This record gives sequence, structure tokens and C-alpha cells, in this order.
Amino acid sequence: MATKHKGRAIGIDLGTTYFCVAAWEEQNGRAEIIVNDQGNRTTPSFVAFTDSQRLIGDAAKNQAAANPSNTVFDAKRLIGRKFKDPTIENDLKLWPFKVVSGADDKPMIMVNYKGEEKCLAAEEISSMILTKMKEIAEAYLESSVKNAVITVPAYFNDSQRKATKDAGVIADLNVIRIINEPTAAALAYGLQKRDKCSGKRNVFIFDLGGGTFDVSLVTIEGDNIEVKATAGDTHLGGEDFDNRMVSHLVQEFIRKNKIDITSDPRALRRLRNECEKAKRTLSYANETTIEIDALFQGTDFRFSLTRARFEELNRDLFEKCMEIAQKCLDDAKMQKREIHDVVLVGGSSRIPKVQCLLRNFFEGKDLCKSINPDEAVAYGAAVQAALLSKDYSIVPNLVLVDVTPLSLGTQIRGDLMDVVIPRNTIIPSKRSALYGTAEDYQSNASIMVYEGERTKASDNNLLGMFSLSGLPRVSRGHPINVSFELDFDGILKVSAEDETTGNKNGITITNEKGRLSSAEINRMIEEAASFREEDENFKKMVEAKNALDDYIYGMEKYMKDFYVRSKISPSEKQRIKAALREGKSMIQNEHQTEASVFENYLKKLQNICQPIVNLVIKEAGYSFDGFVLSDYY
Repeated sequence: MATKHKGRAIGIDLGTTYFCVAAWEEQNGRAEIIVNDQGNRTTPSFVAFTDSQRLIGDAAKNQAAANPSNTVFDAKRLIGRKFKDPTIENDLKLWPFKVVSGADDKPMIMVNYKGEEKCLAAEEISSMILTKMKEIAEAYLESSVKNAVITVPAYFNDSQRKATKDAGVIADLNVIRIINEPTAAALAYGLQKRDKCSGKRNVFIFDLGGGTFDVSLVTIEGDNIEVKATAGDTHLGGEDFDNRMVSHLVQEFIRKNKIDITSDPRALRRLRNECEKAKRTLSYANETTIEIDALFQGTDFRFSLTRARFEELNRDLFEKCMEIAQKCLDDAKMQKREIHDVVLVGGSSRIPKVQCLLRNFFEGKDLCKSINPDEAVAYGAAVQAALLSKDYSIVPNLVLVDVTPLSLGTQIRGDLMDVVIPRNTIIPSKRSALYGTAEDYQSNASIMVYEGERTKASDNNLLGMFSLSGLPRVSRGHPINVSFELDFDGILKVSAEDETTGNKNGITITNEKGRLSSAEINRMIEEAASFREEDENFKKMVEAKNALDDYIYGMEKYMKDFYVRSKISPSEKQRIKAALREGKSMIQNEHQTEASVFENYLKKLQNICQPIVNLVIKEAGYSFDGFVLSDYY
């Protein structure tokens, strides 16, 4: 039985390119997608650093072309990986920001913030985005939020899931559950359609997002939602389609103008923005024109892109999606004709060629487009959050059964992978295996834990290792019992026991493959608090500066009034004008960043201008923007 948590809980879709947050509303009996401060239901997963502030979401993406080297995106593609990972090596060629190898080959993002160079882990960038989502939710709910369900791609490995939980901890969130993205979408679909569903229905969730691709085969029967199989690719999505377009157009620019723009991050960012717009346009139009004035060295760029050309550029990626879909069906031991519904999730699932291939794959079956592909994952996460919260009394009585996406096991003699928990096993799960020592009189045994589908253990992902000591010095083959325990979040604990001596040891897979240590997490929590304090100070400074500017504007307006001028002596007039000039100079000084400086000068200016304020209030009865009249009574 899942543990219930006290306090409001939200659902978060932490996407590669966009994020979305939702909360369960009891009075409506449904989850609500929460709009951000711009009124948008999804927010770009961008974080930017400038000389004066940190920007997150729309504000960060809007200035990306002017500040490419300090605008970070795609952090999800770095999280829980090694710097030497081949997928990261390929991405480095496309990113305008700098990524270097840190301790234990952990990828670190280099940015310049307030004139200083900072080295940030992907977990820190993700935590900043999660903090923004937390703030959006708290503003909407008008209460503090501590608990959250965060979604991850179904094919995220153990270290990537743990790194996502670390990001939540840094953002001061209690991550009560990590849930697979297509599973969350299945929850959303199951809830919205269950009244219209009779009997058992097999639902195929096709989730093609900005940076990852997942498919899941789910069986829905009444209130039970059971994941039968899942498959995917953590590096396949809309960003990859954009990359193909960018590479093609760079070559076109070089061919037409004999100029190489690959060394200019700003030009590449502008080109990428236009490619993203073109991709969206080609979802409903057969042709679009990309036009960019003075793209590089004053040279304009214009190119007509057809839907057919876009499809040709990405044909192999689209076909790869169908191969993964077939793999999911094979794992579930199910035929295409047994699928009742095919549900589209993720913004990239809108691409017409993808829909055409998928429709043909399922032999002409109509695709379900009744749920919003951008919001379904967050919606499902909010449902799961409500199911795990004590603070909701009216929640649908849904039972969700998920599976593990990758096989888990140990290395045995001959570098073989011995699977203890096979892929697509229902979670939570606990299984044991009995192994024998490999040598005579062996006193220690090393347990190496892997995940993956390769026969050779070293070809899979090493999650961690530990030793069991104090074994009796006897002939080889002495039995050791090894237990694997996989929790609801898909996070693993492994233990080993010698039953003859009672000696035990175990590991919760930590600090492997670049995962953060407790000390690093604590440091990042402190830095996150520092960032929040800096953001709050910046907000206060802007508000104080605006208050001073409003006051000066109002005073200048009334200094032009003939009646007011006639009542003020020349010396007072000169003193006020000098004070106003000094205040305007202070506002125009970009290096002045302390709110207290503006607040103190406003008080000083108010005292200097007191005679005219009294005059306006007492004799003329005027009021104007910038004066709070109650301050002067």
C-alpha cells in the first residue's frame, strides 16, 4: 500500500523543452493545468544568466539569441549521465553554452553570472525550473506547496531517476513519487475516458516529446490501469528534428554565401528559433518560408522549406519511432489487432508524417487526439499526486500498476549478466537469487549491479557495487543470497547475505554514474537559497527603482503647473529640480543594484518635495501617480 502524504501535492511534467504543472481540484473533480505568469499553460525549460539577474522560462528563452552562451536548455539530456556519454558528445556540437567534465566525469555547465564564472550541474538547472513551477503552483493555489509527483521518460535509468529526485530536493520539494511519462498520460486518458469505456481496453500510449520518446502498452479495466510493457529512447524528439533542420540550413547558407556561420552562437540560436517555428507551421501547412535579416555578417537568409523536405531530413528518426513501437508490442506479447486505442502524447506527435506512419503501423486505426498532448503528462501526474495525498478526500479510486523499463541483475563468472528482475516486471518488486563463491577459501565477494539488456555484463550500465566480507573459508560454491528491491519510483536497493554466518551488506544505488553525494546536494540547496535571495533582492530593487521613477515623473508633471510654480520660491524650485535630476541619474545608473539606495533616496526626495506636496493636497486638491496621499496626512 502506497504511503499517503500530508499537504497539497502537485504534478510536474519536467520536459526537455517545455514544462507543465497541474493540481487536483476537488470542487471540479478533475486536474487543472496551472498557467504561468505570462498566462501560458506550458513554459520553456530555459534558464538564463545575465550581469544582473537569473531568468527562467519565457523570459529566458526570449533573450536566448542575444545571450546564447549563458542561456541553458536541454538540461534534461545531461541529467544522470557521464560527460563521455556519446549522446552528450554529439549534443555538445549543437549547444551554444559550454559543458565541461567535472568530478567523476560529471558534465558541468559553465555560465557567466554577475561577472563571475559559475559551474552548475544539470540537477541545479533542473532544480531552478522546478522552483519556478513550485512558485507558479503556490501563486495559483494561494498556499505553500511541498509535495510533488515528477514525471520522467520511461527509459530513464536508475541514476537519471535519482538525479531527478535530487533536483527536487534542491528545489525544496518532497518528491513523493517518480512516475513514467507515458504512464502519467495513461492515467489522464483512463480518468477522462473511463465512463465511456466498457470492459477491458488495451491502450497504446505514443509519447513523442521535445527530447525523449516513450511508448507504453496499458490495459484499462474499470479503475485498474496496468502497464504491460514500455519501450523508448531518451534521446529522440523534437529537438533532434530541429537539429536536422539547423544542420541542413547551415549548409544552405554556406552554399549560397560562401560563409560559415557555425562559429557564431548568436546566429545559430536565431536560426534554431526559426527552425522550431517552421516545424510547427509544417504541421498544418505544406510549405513555409524561413526569413532572417542580417543572420551573419550583415547577410540576410531566406529559404523555402516544404513539408516533404522536412520529412526527408528526419525520415530515419520517424522510422525509428515505429521500430520502438513494435518492440513494445513484442514485449507485451500482443498483436496490433488487439489494441483498442492509440493515444498521442507530446508536442512532436502532431507532426503529420509521424501520425501517418503510426496509422499505417496500426493498419489504418484512427488515432486518439481527444486529450491535449502537451498537458496529458502533467494532468496524469496531478492525479497520481492526489492519490498519494491525505489532503484530498474526493479522488477517483484508480489503481495504477507500472513496470520497470530495464532488466536488473548482477555480473557472474565470465562477465555474464544474470538478470534478477527482468524488464517490464511490475513494480514495486522484490526478488532474490542464490549465487556461489567463485574460488576456494574466498573470504570476500564483490556484488556488481547492472541494468540493461546485453548478455555481456560490462556492455550494460554499471549502477554500483559493494562487498560482502567475513565469508567462511571453504571450497568454492559457498551460497550467497542476493536480493533486489525496486520501489514505486523505480529506484533500486540491493543486499547480500551469507546465511551461515548471518553477515549482511547492501547498497541503495548512490554516487554512481555521476549522482550527487549528500554533501553536494546540501551545497546546492544552500546555493539555491542564495539564488532565490538574489532573485528576491532583484525584484525589490526593480520595485524600488520604479517607485522612485513614478515619484519623479509625478513631481516633474506638477512642477510644470503654473499655479504650483507660482507658490514656490526660486530657491525651493532649484533645490527640487536638482534633487529630481540626481534621482533620474541614479535610476539610469546600471551598476546601482541595491533596493535600499532607491528607497532611501525616495524618502529624501519626499522630504525635499514636502512643501509642494502639502500645497497640492491642501490648496489645489490634486492627486497624481507616485504620491500615496495617506502618507502625508
